[in-house]
Amino acid sequence: MTPDEAEKVLADTDVVPCFEAPLADARALVEACLSANVPAQVHREACSKPNCSPKFQVLVRREDAPQVAGLLQRRWLDSVRREGLVDVPETPLAVPEEGEPPCPACGTAAPLVSGACSDCGLQLE
Repeated sequence: MTPDEAEKVLADTDVVPCFEAPLADARALVEACLSANVPAQVHREACSKPNCSPKFQVLVRREDAPQVAGLLQRRWLDSVRREGLVDVPETPLAVPEEGEPPCPACGTAAPLVSGACSDCGLQLE
């Protein structure tokens, strides 16, 4: 999927932020999403306060959020394997068809608290 195709798909639907990071990391996730045929785009700077480092949001369709969570988890597991930090399973945790998708940061599958992961606090909404 190309960035232009993703922009057209996302223009006609409600989108949700699924990731907030420096611009280079946000762009890398969008590239991974597009490679997996998940429409995604980088959104404007998420925090414009003088003391905040610039962070940008990655926007996707709500129904694609579990797939993006799986992409994030695979990227994290690949990074941990490359560094040899811990013994990690070859297959990532499964994303449930029903219920709560796992948090992309810590893997907790529980209802959000004020839009954030109930375990690690990652803001997801």
